[in-house]
Amino acid sequence: MKLTVAWIGKTKSPAVQSLSDDYLKRLKQYAEAEGISLKDEPGLLKTSGRDGRGTRRYLILLDSRGKQLSSEELAQFIRSQQERNPAPLLFAIGPADGFTENTRNQADFVLSLGKMTIAHELARVVLLEQLYRAFTILKGHPYHLGH
Repeated sequence: MKLTVAWIGKTKSPAVQSLSDDYLKRLKQYAEAEGISLKDEPGLLKTSGRDGRGTRRYLILLDSRGKQLSSEELAQFIRSQQERNPAPLLFAIGPADGFTENTRNQADFVLSLGKMTIAHELARVVLLEQLYRAFTILKGHPYHLGH
């Protein structure tokens, strides 16, 4: 499975970058995973293949108005995507002020990490940890058992 986590804007915190790198490294045990920084939403839409060029990816936006899933439900969502949809997954974290309606309307799925507002750099770390957790659930790895 191909999996990309994209974020808009540059990383300001070395701690966030370090944690992001750590979880991306862990994810690579289970999937072809990468993290990318994008300049803006048009860059995200281009990366997702919404511009008609390149590989079309299944675009999952993180937004507080999206659907909330438990860790187990996220794991099942990923399994379902692996089985039904061969397109690579693209999880996207927006800019500090959130995604525009245009970008939200082009998403295949909108995911929420919860009702609270989370700083976008911190949301990236939480998402990466939850993706790693989802794969460990699918593989029966004991990481998730310590919750």
